[in-house]
Amino acid sequence: MAKKAKEEKGQKTVASKLPQKDRAENCRVGVVGSGSFATAIVKMLVENCSVVHWCVRSEYVKGAIAQRGHNPTYLTSVSFNLAQLSLTTDINEVVSECDIIVLATPSIYLASAMEQLTCTYEGKVFLSAIKGIVPEHNDIVAHYLKDKFNIGFRCQGVIAGPCHAEEVGMERLSYLTIACAEEVLSQKLDVLFTSSFIKVNHSRDILGNEYSAILKNVYAIGAGIASGLGYGDNFTAVLVSNAIREMELFLEAVYEVPRDVNESAYLGDLLVTAYSLFSRNRSLGNLVGKGYTVKSAIQSMNMVAEGYYAADSIYLTAKEKNLSTPIIDTIYGILYEEKSPEKQFRKLTSKLT
Repeated sequence: MAKKAKEEKGQKTVASKLPQKDRAENCRVGVVGSGSFATAIVKMLVENCSVVHWCVRSEYVKGAIAQRGHNPTYLTSVSFNLAQLSLTTDINEVVSECDIIVLATPSIYLASAMEQLTCTYEGKVFLSAIKGIVPEHNDIVAHYLKDKFNIGFRCQGVIAGPCHAEEVGMERLSYLTIACAEEVLSQKLDVLFTSSFIKVNHSRDILGNEYSAILKNVYAIGAGIASGLGYGDNFTAVLVSNAIREMELFLEAVYEVPRDVNESAYLGDLLVTAYSLFSRNRSLGNLVGKGYTVKSAIQSMNMVAEGYYAADSIYLTAKEKNLSTPIIDTIYGILYEEKSPEKQFRKLTSKLT
């Protein structure tokens, strides 16, 4: 008995010492989406996978990648070995071929992509790298997948930050938090994503990680508005410290489980999105603070600022839960009720501590 246990222990030790690429090569993984974060995820995966199945939005993008070896629109400096890519515009091809599918479209395009799904997906794992609300259903991706496609939480996961696509493209050390319910899946995902420039943290808080990734985008718009109005670093620090407390209140109301909002997936992601010049949500807010109308600010950007589309749903949820969320209320009023950013932030300053 002792000998058998020793042999089993030895087998596990040998397996754990295998190169990551060897341990990941038998896992069939695909990515749906061709934006900046989708491109960054493909870059992460090709470090360990012999082939990554990639469903892009258009034949133009597919053809450009196939011809030039890089995305023609996003993270254009990232070059791919074409032998490691299986490109398609058909989500059914990716889902049929893969065990794990990463959904990385902007939230406003997810429903149209998923509604094209006609193949079987039973037993497949869907990871959401989407940090927004599915507008047609006014809900988070986890609930959308469960309610619309009967994909249970054991076959779901969430990829959270703090992790800007641009820094992944430059191979600057970045950290992912991957939330899923199953330990075996968690270990498999660790092998798939860990590399010299990506470290992986794990969580069981699927809904909390998804909601916090959405909330931080809304708060980052607020940080951008403050910057555009001329508020300085001192005010922004107070705004963000209040935002993490407001986030904790919101998360406890929608999904109460033990969690520490000071961990990287919550506070860390909030900080990088509120402060970084790579943050599209901060950029949107900055334009609004400088006097652009919300519509013109959105039109001037070449990427989707998820926080704008999420702010409406987040605000309504906070009201339904009877929560005190002055920052969310302020941002919603500016984005959706055409209230003056200057006047709204002046009022907000008296509510922050």
